[in-house]
Amino acid sequence: MGVVTYKSEVPSVIPPARLFNAFVLDADDLLIKVAPNAFKSIELIEGDGGPGSIKKTTFHEGLQFNYVKHKIEAIDKENHTYSYSVIEGDALVKGLIEKITNEIEILPSPEGGSILKSTNTYYTVGDVEIKEEQIMASKEKASKLFKGIEAYLLANPDAYN
Repeated sequence: MGVVTYKSEVPSVIPPARLFNAFVLDADDLLIKVAPNAFKSIELIEGDGGPGSIKKTTFHEGLQFNYVKHKIEAIDKENHTYSYSVIEGDALVKGLIEKITNEIEILPSPEGGSILKSTNTYYTVGDVEIKEEQIMASKEKASKLFKGIEAYLLANPDAYN
């Protein structure tokens, strides 16, 4: 098994608690509002929403993926951290990727906003290599989604306080 890890940091003008509430705690509803052409549904299929729970995200037809299932590994509301693993679905490209883990930490920035730090780890089957272009394409999609959530929060200053 090969392991490829990618780290990124994205600054935001939104304070950590508010961003965490929107981006993590209410993501199931907010992602559908922010990107209705991408997300068809996000549903809890096992558990209570805490560690060990499994969620299924279904995408609209014609997109790169049909669905993914992810397992919540840890969630810490006080420290604004969240981790989950993609355990099933199109993103795991049969025979190439066994699992993808994602760790998110939202920290306060000196300017009063926050910094979203994420670590994405791809566990490949055998010696399969993931091309940098694939990782960069995923990063770009995630960045657009994050900026969409940030724009929603800026346009709705009373939401998620």
